[in-house]
Order: sequence, then C-alpha cells, then structure tokens
Amino acid sequence: MPDRTPDKPSVLFVCVHNAGRSQMAAGWLTHLAGDRVEVRSAGSAPADQVNPVAAEAMREVGIDITAEQPKVLTVDAVQASDVVITMGCGDACPIFPGKRYEDWKLDDPAGQDIEAVRPIRDDIRRRIEKLLAELVSA
Repeated sequence: MPDRTPDKPSVLFVCVHNAGRSQMAAGWLTHLAGDRVEVRSAGSAPADQVNPVAAEAMREVGIDITAEQPKVLTVDAVQASDVVITMGCGDACPIFPGKRYEDWKLDDPAGQDIEAVRPIRDDIRRRIEKLLAELVSA
C-alpha cells in the first residue's frame, strides 16, 4: 500500500465484499475528484469480482468500474487513509486514533436488480459530492 501523499486527502471505502457499495463510492470519488483525492476501497471478506449489476448501474452514468478487483482490508490501508467510510462492515474495520470515520447506511446491492441498485448509486453520489466539498476547497 503506497504511503499517503501529503498534499492530497486520502479516502478508504470499506464494505464486506468490496464488490458493490464501496466500489461504486470509489468510482464516484475518482470520477468527481480526479487527482485531487487519493481513493482506496477494500472489504473484510472480498468477493471474487465486482457486482455486475453495480458495474452496470455505474456504466449508465459513464463510469466504468469493471476493471476493479475486490481487495482485502488491511491495517496499512486504514493507516494510510485520512477518512475511512464504512458501509455495513460492522466491527471488521480497525479503528485508529486521528482518523475520520463515517458509517454510511446504504442498502446492499448484492442480489438486487438494476432498478434497486440505481437509487443506491444515486445516494452514494450525493454523499460523495458532500464529502468532496468538505475535503477539497475549490
């Protein structure tokens, strides 16, 4: 895991499988922030691949997350991040002093159809826009 870049904030998105919510959030932040924010995502029990319905929902808004691979959550990833956003990973996330933690209550897209995943995608976008406004001054 690369060391944090001092001049840009770093955000880690964590969910259990790192296949849906955290991948969509990372996709949104990467898309909206460009190179102004370092973006990571991981899961406490990563899946084999990104949720294809989540990938389809993101593709509808012009963001391709199909090349992403679910990654296991490591202590290093948490230590290297300024902000850790959890999405239903419970107690699996290590807590370190001095980090900003947020827990986003979002429906899990696993096993859902595209109609159910679109509102989750759009909710994540609203949260990312708010987070980005707090992290990066224009």
